[in-house]
Amino acid sequence: MPERAYGYEYKSSRTLCGWPLVHIVRGMDPETGRPWTAKGIVAIGNVAVGAISIGGVAFGGLAIGGFSLGIISIGGMSIGLLLALGGGALSAGLAVGALAMGTYAVGGFVLGLHLLGGNWEDPEMIRFFNRLLKFL
Repeated sequence: MPERAYGYEYKSSRTLCGWPLVHIVRGMDPETGRPWTAKGIVAIGNVAVGAISIGGVAFGGLAIGGFSLGIISIGGMSIGLLLALGGGALSAGLAVGALAMGTYAVGGFVLGLHLLGGNWEDPEMIRFFNRLLKFL
C-alpha cells in the first residue's frame, strides 16, 4: 500500500562511477515528501538526470522530456549543445522546432546564424543539408 501512496523506485545494483546503470522512479519520496529524481546512466522519472534521461524534466547527454537540457535534447522545450528538437529549440549547433534558435535553425520562426524557416531562408542551410546527406 505505501508503494501506491508514494510511488515506485527501481535502482540497478550495477554501477558505473558510482551511478546506477538504471534508475527508474515514479511519485514522491516517502522520506522527504518531494518528487523523486532519477539519477543514473539511464534515468527515467518525473525529473531525470543521466547520460540518457527521460522525464518530465530531463538533464543529460541525451535528454528527452517536456523540458530537456542536454548535449542532444528532444522535448517540448529543448536546449541542446549539439542538437535540439522541440516546440521551442535552442542549440549552439542545429535547432529544429516551431521556434528555433541556433547556429543552424530550422522551423516556423527561426533566429540564428544560418536559417531555414517561415521567416527566412539561407542558401548555407541547403549546403549544410547536402553535406549532411552525403555524410549519412
